Amino acid sequence: MAIATVPGAGIDVGSQAPAPVDPRRARRNRRLKDNLTGYAFLIGAVICFAFFSWYPMVRGVVMSFQRTRAGETTWVGWDNYERIINDPSFWTAWQNTLYFTVLALVAGYAIPFFLAVLLNEFRHAKGYLRILIYLPVMLPPASALFLFKYLAYDPSDAGLFNSILKGLGLPTSQWMQSTDMTMPAMVLASTWMNMGGAVLIYLASLQNIPGELYEAAELDGAGLWRRITNVTIPQTKLILSLMAMLQVVATMQLFIEPLILANGAGSEDSATSVVYLIYQHGFFQNDLNGAAALGVIMLVALIGFSAVYARLNAQQD
Repeated sequence: MAIATVPGAGIDVGSQAPAPVDPRRARRNRRLKDNLTGYAFLIGAVICFAFFSWYPMVRGVVMSFQRTRAGETTWVGWDNYERIINDPSFWTAWQNTLYFTVLALVAGYAIPFFLAVLLNEFRHAKGYLRILIYLPVMLPPASALFLFKYLAYDPSDAGLFNSILKGLGLPTSQWMQSTDMTMPAMVLASTWMNMGGAVLIYLASLQNIPGELYEAAELDGAGLWRRITNVTIPQTKLILSLMAMLQVVATMQLFIEPLILANGAGSEDSATSVVYLIYQHGFFQNDLNGAAALGVIMLVALIGFSAVYARLNAQQD
């Protein structure tokens, strides 16, 4: 087919050049396309958080000011909080939870760090030792605690720990049946079960310390302990501080250890924690409003601790 031309001009109308593209508009369109892709991926996470985290939290706060009886819900204000605080088990649960948190800071916080320091000093079999330490984390928490309950904490002489104590000529223990040993026993089980992740985090931090600092310390005649106190701890101060906060927040939410090891409350309520008390109110006493009030109290306590921690860290920096 012949191509139309303008008479006398010699210009090919059918083959005109396309209009130039504005580079700013092209960049704007490309940026919009990238943003839309990012928002499409983000909206799934936002929906999950909204329905499974934010809504339950807001709903729990609202329920803590309500009372539901026979399907009817009424607004009662602070009555649920007064009832919970006046319950003697409330203060027992807080005392047990704080005791567990302190013991976990002494043992469960320090042991993983020093294990990481020792592993960092090894020249051989590092990978094997890391797998060995991380192995308990790979077990389901319930399975790991049942192992402790039926193998290690058997109150008879057939239990692993009692067999070791008897072999050493030391007195055996009733472990979870003893009010004095309940919390230390739970801390030991929890430390063994969870320390693998902390050890790997500490190892990653230790491997970022410049080797020249250790070489200078060795030239000055510093032994292992002086290298730890003068080089390792100052260089890992940030991660140690962060892990301390995470340790407190995690141990304050003590639940599965008393539930499995001590069958809930333990001997004379020696294992009752705040979270287990929430579980009791919600599922045994059918007191969802009281459980919500107790949950809000714990939330406020953890927010207060986090604020104090952030303030102290800011002052030190």
